[in-house]
Order: sequence, then C-alpha cells, then structure tokens
Amino acid sequence: MATRHSAAASPQFLNNAFQRSLAHWNRERLAPAFPDTDWRRDFDRNMQMLRLEGAFVDELRAEVADDLADVSEEPDAFVAWFEALDKGGPGQNHPLFAWLAETATEGQMRWFLTQEAAGEAGFDDLVALTQVKLPLAPKLELAANYWDEMGRGQYRGIHTLLLRELIANMRIAPEIDTTVWESLALANAMTAMATTRRYAWLSVGALGVVELTAPWRCVHVSAGLKRLGFGQRDRLYYDLHSHLDVKHSETWNEKALKPLVEEDPRRARFIAEGALVRMRCAERCFDRYSELLEGGAEIY
Repeated sequence: MATRHSAAASPQFLNNAFQRSLAHWNRERLAPAFPDTDWRRDFDRNMQMLRLEGAFVDELRAEVADDLADVSEEPDAFVAWFEALDKGGPGQNHPLFAWLAETATEGQMRWFLTQEAAGEAGFDDLVALTQVKLPLAPKLELAANYWDEMGRGQYRGIHTLLLRELIANMRIAPEIDTTVWESLALANAMTAMATTRRYAWLSVGALGVVELTAPWRCVHVSAGLKRLGFGQRDRLYYDLHSHLDVKHSETWNEKALKPLVEEDPRRARFIAEGALVRMRCAERCFDRYSELLEGGAEIY
C-alpha cells in the first residue's frame, strides 16, 4: 500500500496542537446551549479562534492557488472541469482504498473507521449551513440533498444514525484527542467553509466534490466490511453513499454549480478553490492513514 505525494504541511496550522484546539472549539461553539451562558466570558477566545481559523483557511487556499489557472468562468466548461476532478483530482484512486477492500484486518478497519468518524463534520449540518441565503434554485438542490441525508423523513434512514450504528457495532470510540491531525484538519476546514459566509462559495465546491468523489471510496470500504463479515445494516451507510452520491453529484453540478456560475462567473474560481481544498485535505488523510497502517504501528 504505497502512499502518494501530497503537499508539504505548514508548521503553523497543519499540526496536531492547533487542529485539536480548533476541533474542540468547533464542538463547543456549534453545540446547542442556553441563553444564560456567560457569552462575555467566551467572547475574546471566540474572536481569537476566528482569527486563527481564518489564517488556517488562507493557508489552505494558498496551497491550491497554482491549480486554479485553468478554471473557466463559462458554465459548461466549468462543470466539465469540476467533473474531471473525479479522475485526476488530489487523492483520487488512492491505493489505501483497494487495500482496505482486499487486505485490511478487522483491527485495521476499526482504526480507519475510528479516524474517519472522529473527523466527520456532519454532511447534513454543513449543507444546512451552506444554503443560507443562496439563490433559490441552488438552495432547492441543497435542500433536496439535505432531505436525503435525513432519510427522507424516516428516522431509521438518517445517514448520521447509520454511521452511529456502525460505530457502535464496530465497538469503536472516536475522540478528538486520539485522532490524527490530518483527519481533524479536514473536518475543521469543512466546518470553517460552511460556517463563515465569506467562504460560502468554497463550501459549495467542497460539498459538491464530496458528492462527486465519495462513491468510489465507499464501494471499497463497503467491500472491506463485507469481506470481514459485517452485515448489510452495518454496511448501509457506505452502500447508500456508493450509489446515492452518483445522482447527488449529477444534480448538484447541473442545478447548483451551473446556475451559480451563470449568475456570477466570479464564483467559479471560489467554488473550484473549495473543491481543491477539500481534496488536498483528504489526500493528506489518506497518506497519513497509509503511513501508519503500513508501518505496523500499534494503533489498533
């Protein structure tokens, strides 16, 4: 299971201490609270963390800047560029996933899923946050996507519930402080783009590229779980995304990306930027997972 090259990490924000701190802050600030909370006490810390989060996202944006030269502002050409990321974008066809499907032990699969679950930012929440004040047609597409994530109104079909059931049945306990920083950085980047309106178009691109690229990865993870003897309900989270996201991607590109660029061509660059930021962060995760699993470290 050879690792692939990914961009060099910055010592300022792409490191364990900062990513754990940011992940804990994101968990705290997004949790429902009560109005008697002493918000004044937390105000200075929140302002400091927002400044650091912004610098972190700027660093990620700088990392992909050279890859944006060929991004077209013509809607059809832009969608074609975006769809081509499925074949040649960062992290695509990473050897980690064939290894998970064909070789990983149950312990190694448990460790992988622990990392993935701990770094899960909550796709349903990210979509809900991103759609605020979008133009109506793209907003409707994101709403349809959200409805699917919520099991189309059926509690047992909520995608987050399916992931939680898999975690419980795998007997794993995802925690921020036992998760590699690369996984935390991916979740932190997705959260930053969805919660901060100056990054709204980046978030549209990041979420869209998840839909575009998830099916291939999910097929392999599901195959690995099946090989290891896990049943259909355990695999359902990955099985659903292996085929639903194909349709989601087609409609996202046609009904969200294309009209957004038609209305304002300047958005193309930032949608592309968000997609590449997401893919670079994911590639770092895949490389780190491969490094640790291949190295035989006592991680599971």
